[in-house]
Amino acid sequence: MELKDFPVFKSKVAGSPKFDLNDPADRQKYFEFKAGAEIKVIKKYLDDDKTFVAFLMGKKNSGKGTYSKLFMEAVGGDKIGHVSIGDIVRDAHTLAESASGQKELVEFLRKNYRGWHSPEETINLILGRNQSSLVSSELIIALIKYEIFKRPRQAIFIDGFPRAMDQISYSLYLKEIIGYREDPDVMVFISLPNSVINERIKYRVVCPICKVPRNLKLLATKDVGYDEATKQFYLMCDTPSCHKARMMPKEGDNLGIEPIRERLELDDKIMSQLLKLHGIPKIYLRNVIPVSEKDKVDDYEITPGYNYEWGANGKVKVKESQWVVKDDGGNDSYSLLPPPIVVSFIKQLVEALGLK
Repeated sequence: MELKDFPVFKSKVAGSPKFDLNDPADRQKYFEFKAGAEIKVIKKYLDDDKTFVAFLMGKKNSGKGTYSKLFMEAVGGDKIGHVSIGDIVRDAHTLAESASGQKELVEFLRKNYRGWHSPEETINLILGRNQSSLVSSELIIALIKYEIFKRPRQAIFIDGFPRAMDQISYSLYLKEIIGYREDPDVMVFISLPNSVINERIKYRVVCPICKVPRNLKLLATKDVGYDEATKQFYLMCDTPSCHKARMMPKEGDNLGIEPIRERLELDDKIMSQLLKLHGIPKIYLRNVIPVSEKDKVDDYEITPGYNYEWGANGKVKVKESQWVVKDDGGNDSYSLLPPPIVVSFIKQLVEALGLK
């Protein structure tokens, strides 16, 4: 199966009330309404002290962290952990900056790391002092083990591994390599067209005070302003303590995906290879659906897009409509909000774990 061939998951339920998927309380009701039976099964599985390892496979900025967070919100997060490869490398860097942290890392590496560098050389790699080599796959494996063993009896979402072609073989037997019990593992593939990632980046803005991100085109705030000098609209932060601070784009975001295009192409190649694997259950999450298959989802599950007009009364008029994007085949499609994708995740996981 190719990424473009992922099946469209039908999340529409007859008689569904309209839920506000941006409101945590309403979102919890939504999950219960759409996947209550499956959530109950997964909770019982976890309560019986069983776990799983789920590899989250998706392009950069595909929402892996968001889906993990919402999955834990729906099912309960105390028995589930999210391990981001980028985060554990950064955490190891922070730990290695102190003498006591270096000692702890060296002791762990001597017991658990097999590779081409001594523990001391590896510390220098983590700190970026040795620029002749990137952090090795062998070290990544050791750091995953280090992170997971701080989380006893948790189901684990591994985000960002494999992240290179030479790591694919490691991922096949990662569970055995790190000694993570006999619990099942699954691969979760996220299909997302570059057009969605591009818009998410190009229109991203951040509050200069609280650092909360929003999106001028896809995730508007309550208040919108207009700069008459530049003829541009801007969002004002919703956080009360920020007093409607003007949200600003990050430097370079106007380039969209161009700075990360090679990374996205590599991510696609890695996923294409892993999709051919046999012997491991697969879960297929699809961010966009063809406009022609709109009847498979509820309207409130479709990502809205925002446009603005400067009114004669001196106020900004906000116009909301369903956001139409081009998929990687050039077809008109709707992008889904994260919750319906997580509903698909929950239902497919029950089947992948053989709980249905």
